[in-house]
Amino acid sequence: MTPLSVVIITFNEEKNLKRCLQSVQGLADELIIVDSFSTDKTKEIAQQFNCKFVERAWNGYSDQKNYANSLAQNEYILSLDSDEEIGETLFKSIQTIKIAGINGSYSLNRLTNYCGHWIRYGGWYPDSKVRVFPKKETIWEGGYVHETLKLPSGINKENLEGDLLHYSYYSYSDHRKRANKYSKLSAENLYAEGKKVSPIKPYLSGIAKFLSMYFFNLGILDGKMGLIIAWISASASVNKYLYLLELQLKTKL
Repeated sequence: MTPLSVVIITFNEEKNLKRCLQSVQGLADELIIVDSFSTDKTKEIAQQFNCKFVERAWNGYSDQKNYANSLAQNEYILSLDSDEEIGETLFKSIQTIKIAGINGSYSLNRLTNYCGHWIRYGGWYPDSKVRVFPKKETIWEGGYVHETLKLPSGINKENLEGDLLHYSYYSYSDHRKRANKYSKLSAENLYAEGKKVSPIKPYLSGIAKFLSMYFFNLGILDGKMGLIIAWISASASVNKYLYLLELQLKTKL
């Protein structure tokens, strides 16, 4: 039996946290939550569970997750976001590898719930993520936008059966706000890397994004939700390059 440390970072997650923590009961031999001084009931909810709750100032996704991982006492970590839930089949899969002995890293298929609907097309599923991995020599990397996991070289990699249920957006406005936030962060990242674009790039990018998600990746099969997701995603792509153009122009002034 391989003991497993479940590690989660939080900030104002009262809407999601209880569901997430309930889903790992019976899997977690240790439960660690690193919180960025939430102002809602996140701490109160966490304290209902047998967990180590640590408050720490925010310094980016990678830094926060690496710090949280450093607190783990076990050799292997299950890393979750607070808006995720271990599905029934996935629970059994993780339980099986714990009993047999965890060896290497394991990716989980993430199924997203968008405004009450499960999204299976448009490039959103299976959205495979490595979430079970050894603590030693594994680090989160990345600064501006999404963090990525760097695993030890030569490590064994497997995919587990079942779904990691992701409750991403509760409203269209929530999606638009977050898409806009990431557009700006992505533009800043591209600018820092010295990337430049032409004035036509934003619009070509938006068209390509919509066609890719809605038609080529069959978002059309998700019905109305597929159309909305493709449209907001395309708009975000346009905005990303418009923000980058703004940064380029400021540099010239």
